[in-house]
Amino acid sequence: MENRLADVPAPASPGAPAPWESSQHAGGEPLQTHFEVVVIGGGPAGATAAHDLAKAGRSVLLLDREGRIKPCGGAIPPQLMREFDIPESLLCARIQAARMVSPAERRVDMPINGGFVGMVKRDVFDPWLRARAAAAGAVRRTGTFQDLSREADGGLSIQYQPQTPDGERASSAPVTVRARCVIGADGANSLVARKGLPDVPRPQYVAAYHEIVAAPASSHPDYDPTRCDVYYQGLISPDFYGWIFPHGDSISIGVGTAIAGFSLRQATNRLRAAAGLDQAETLRREGAPIPMAPLPRWDDRYGLILAGDAAGVVAPASGEGIYYAMASGRFAAQAADEFCRSGDPRALGLARSRFMKAHGRVFRILGLLQRFWYSSDRRRERFVSMCRDPDVQRLTWEAYMNKRLVRSSPLAHLRILMKDVAHLLGIIRA
Repeated sequence: MENRLADVPAPASPGAPAPWESSQHAGGEPLQTHFEVVVIGGGPAGATAAHDLAKAGRSVLLLDREGRIKPCGGAIPPQLMREFDIPESLLCARIQAARMVSPAERRVDMPINGGFVGMVKRDVFDPWLRARAAAAGAVRRTGTFQDLSREADGGLSIQYQPQTPDGERASSAPVTVRARCVIGADGANSLVARKGLPDVPRPQYVAAYHEIVAAPASSHPDYDPTRCDVYYQGLISPDFYGWIFPHGDSISIGVGTAIAGFSLRQATNRLRAAAGLDQAETLRREGAPIPMAPLPRWDDRYGLILAGDAAGVVAPASGEGIYYAMASGRFAAQAADEFCRSGDPRALGLARSRFMKAHGRVFRILGLLQRFWYSSDRRRERFVSMCRDPDVQRLTWEAYMNKRLVRSSPLAHLRILMKDVAHLLGIIRA
């Protein structure tokens, strides 16, 4: 099948924000109500899908709520920057190492030799992606999705409530638009998925919470603006981890857990105190659920596809979501483009099948890693101890930065397997 969307070049001037759309076009012309594709949700998944489809010549509406910032550590690998044409000017920090902190306060540094992890601020990164989609030709509107219905002629009817530029509900009545295809990229609590795919079970969620704080002065004794700190401690998170991610002049400090009743705010307070950042100025607080497994189906076999958190594409164990959101958005755009061309609803299933072919094995391995190594402080202690190993460090960073499993070092994989078994049997002390 021809893939017209795999290598979409960046527009010449993606940085200028698109104007907010009123109920009429300039000159008093009626609002456009018919599109080939409507993308609901303007995060990395939705904005990528809208950009790719617009570049392919499709008429696209990108609908997003105003003022929403997802809690996110903001890490992106070099592969994302290459694959999606992201300029380095969007980076607020370049991370050169990660520090793993065990339940016994053991600290293991994992330097990134010959590479880096980029950090972005979501309140800057996401608007840039939406502006790029508009520069490519997508129509942008600000509003809240309300309902979705199937029409007798094969189209979809989408209803949304417009918002004013400051995020308030507009006084006008809800707007209805028509589309041949809808891409739902409206987050983990996707209303599009609940309306359009009510029979698809929702995945398990990790509740994530973070606080954005002002970065300390350069004299801080244990803060490095080029290092991410990851805390594997039951008091911080009984089944996930806590993080301290530098963002230039600010820091994301947060925790995640799937345990009901666990206080994320208290855990974040403990994390801030442990890192000596409890006196740092708090700039804002955010929380949201993070899915931990891709949904078993992303489409309704009619005209709807899910992408991003709505499709469950956040990596287990690491919680990494930006790259996989954008990858799923691109695959959803390819499937929507093929569906609009052929009219064959089987094309909608291409989004999930292509994503799982590219990344499913990584998700399965990370899921096993999380279920086993995060299950107790005893196992977390051994996990952090394993991170000292040079083979573990090299293969981990190569896989992360290039978004693929490393197959070129069979002896290194064998050594890691033998060390894993030794740790499990207690032959190697943590």
